[in-house]
This record gives sequence, C-alpha cells and structure tokens, in this order.
Amino acid sequence: MKILLAEDETQLNRVITVALEREGYSVDSVFNGQDAVEKAKSNHYHLMIFDIMMPIKTGIEALKEIRQAGNTTHVIMLTAMAEVDDRVTGLDAGADDYLTKPFSLKELLARLRSTARRLEDYTPDTVQLGNTRLDIEEQELAATNSIRLGKKETQLLTLLIQHANQPLSCQQLLEQVWPDELEEQDHELVFLYISYLRQKLQSVQSSLQILGAAEGPFQLTGGD
Repeated sequence: MKILLAEDETQLNRVITVALEREGYSVDSVFNGQDAVEKAKSNHYHLMIFDIMMPIKTGIEALKEIRQAGNTTHVIMLTAMAEVDDRVTGLDAGADDYLTKPFSLKELLARLRSTARRLEDYTPDTVQLGNTRLDIEEQELAATNSIRLGKKETQLLTLLIQHANQPLSCQQLLEQVWPDELEEQDHELVFLYISYLRQKLQSVQSSLQILGAAEGPFQLTGGD
C-alpha cells in the first residue's frame, strides 16, 4: 500500500515514515500542504495522512484542493488536542478519519490495517463518467452502444476513471494492474492496452479520451 504523509514536524515525520516502512508500506513524505497537493496530483496513493497545521497550505486547505480535483483517496487528519473546530472542518472538507496528537504508532498502524481491509473488500459494480458507463463485473463498456472488454482492459479503465483528470505514469499503472507480473512487464505493454481502450472508447462513441504519448503519463478526460 502506497501512502502520502504530510507532516511539518521533522522528527515526527521521520518516526512515522520509519514505522510505516517497517510494516511494508511505501511512503512519500512531505513537510507542507502545497507539496502534498503536488504529490497527490502526480501520484496514485491508497491512503494519505495530513497534519492540519502546516506551512504554505494547511492540511485542510490541501485536502479541499485535492477533493476539488476529484481525488477520493482515503485521508486521515492529524490534529492537536485543542483543534476541535479544525477536526470538524477537516471532516467537512472531506477527511475520512482523524487522530489526535499525541497518538500511539500502534493506533495509527491499526487504522491503516482497517483501511487496507476496506479497500480490499470494496469493489464497485459499476463506474461512470460523462456519457460512459463501465460494468466491472460484466466487463462491459457502454455509451451510445456497448462493447465487451478484457479483464486487464477493465482494470485499467476502472483505474483511469477513478482518477479522471489526474496524470498517471506507466509505472503507476503497471503497479496497479499488473502487480504480480511487474518484473516481466514494461511500459510498451501499458501503451498497447491504452491503444486498445482508445479504440473501444471511440467505437462506443464515448465522450472520454485518454491523453498521453507512448511513455506516458496518461490522463482520462471528457467527463464534464
């Protein structure tokens, strides 16, 4: 599971990062809200952890901007004991959970395990964007008409729809769609499947387009 950590206290940031990496998580750590926004735009994360009080942009400001961009990644906010109003504001801004400082690393790790289980258990039946609907179970793509997709095509398009208007690199797509075969795959495979999807989106007269050249990154647009 890949995690984005935004915490401006250098020592706490380091302690959390080391603890998460020891548990097998991949962690990108930043020290202000603006860097968190930029990381969220250019990377795919399974979970994000934001401190509320950070320089340049607060955790709440960063969260609002990320949510406005359509990013629905699970977010845990870190708050000080006195920041009751900020906790409420954070939840209203789109946070999924919060931890009050000081907190135990055991509790944080328990929250992450719980989130990981929910992510594994939750698979939507369908996803829709613009005039286009993807039935994940039936592997059917529909707009003006419909067409069947292969398993990997379905997984790839689902990921692109869930992260519409966000650039995703070839490496990110490989990690998500071909995780068990990663060492055997290369970026040409991703572009091949992107080409298949472009043809099939066109064949059903979808409003969606996949932008990006052979080396990526790729970005799904046309959902407005």
